[in-house]
Amino acid sequence: MGEVGVPELMLILVIALVVFGGKKLPEIGRGLGEGIRGFRDAMRGNENATGSATDELKK
Repeated sequence: MGEVGVPELMLILVIALVVFGGKKLPEIGRGLGEGIRGFRDAMRGNENATGSATDELKK
């Protein structure tokens, strides 16, 4: 349970294509990708900040 396979991804893609249309879908994908990238960058920044704080505490 919880696994998403190829058939499920294809179904999601078809539903998104029907709901949003072919012209709007690339814009939505681009925005989603930028959001995920920003979230990952923020998480890496937090890890770096946490790592430097623990290094200072160890000294």
